[in-house]
Amino acid sequence: MDAATCEVAQPRTWRFVPVGVTTVAIGVLVATTLWSAVRSSSAALVGIDVALAVAALTLVPVVVRRPEIGGVLAGLLVALSPVATPVASFAVLFSARNRPFRQAAATAAVGVAGEAAQALWRPVPSLPYGWRLLLMAIAYAALLGWGTWAQARHALLAALRDRARRAEQEQERRVVEARAAERNRIAREMHDVLAHRLSLLAAAAGAMEYRPDAAPERLSAAAAVIRASAHHALDELREVITLLRSDDAESPTDAPPGQTLADLPRLLDEARAAGQQIDVDDPLGPPVEIPAAVGRTAYRIVQEALTNARKHAAGQPVRLVLGGAPGSGLRIAVSNPTTPGSGATGSVGTGLIGLAERAALTGGRVAHHVDAAGRFHLSAWLPWPT
Repeated sequence: MDAATCEVAQPRTWRFVPVGVTTVAIGVLVATTLWSAVRSSSAALVGIDVALAVAALTLVPVVVRRPEIGGVLAGLLVALSPVATPVASFAVLFSARNRPFRQAAATAAVGVAGEAAQALWRPVPSLPYGWRLLLMAIAYAALLGWGTWAQARHALLAALRDRARRAEQEQERRVVEARAAERNRIAREMHDVLAHRLSLLAAAAGAMEYRPDAAPERLSAAAAVIRASAHHALDELREVITLLRSDDAESPTDAPPGQTLADLPRLLDEARAAGQQIDVDDPLGPPVEIPAAVGRTAYRIVQEALTNARKHAAGQPVRLVLGGAPGSGLRIAVSNPTTPGSGATGSVGTGLIGLAERAALTGGRVAHHVDAAGRFHLSAWLPWPT
């Protein structure tokens, strides 16, 4: 933050307090130096030293605001009287603390040059010129080094604070993203479970509504489907809630236990019991060994495809094809005729979006389209390691 920004950011009452305090502190040093100079100087130089002391004190506010200008002026006064040495020393320290090193070094060089000129015409009998110049050069170098170290330390602390702030913001961003991912996970699980069960309930209830004259055995079977679907919906909803309350928030592809590729026969039986016609081409045969995450995703894909067929193409036959092998991947294809006004040709539901996300998490992909004959096709490929 530069000086102008500091002046704007600070209240007006406080802007002049550091300058006043600094002026008083430097004034004490100047007064002490003036007292020492008066005791050892001639009467002719006393008036000059007093005037130069006043002039040096007036440079303190200039040094605070423009240290490069104030430092040069103080160095010129040092060449005339030792009473300006405290102000010149302060200018070097302040410049090294708040300005680039090159400017601070130039201010220190002007101060040393002023001390060298002063030592020529106001020598100290007990101290040779060379030693005096060496000591003053060491003093100004020490001030320059001290100020530079203080500036570097301040910059380091500011960088560490900024890094900590950025790390905190990054952590907050990750928390927000994790919460959003968890909400998506909840919505996906709820959709997968409830949409399937409710579509079964709707299909069975529709059969009872449109065929009230059906045989009692068929009505009883439809009622059994409704009861079983409601019972399974409650159980699966409880399992989803239990899963989402678990601490394992890093596995968004987890599904309730039992819903894997090996459970497809049960899923198909439930759909057929609700009146859905399903033709299965499964060259895989009996349940095979497949990664759990891939199996759960495959189950969800088939479940969503059957649910969509019941919602958008009620009464239409569905064809399911499973294929693949270890190393080449698992292929799933589901197709069914569309019905007029079903909306399958013009919209993409949240279920299909969720399936694409699930497949992407396992390294697979999902695609869907409607062909020229009006038949809806859903295809998926999932990795199947050897």
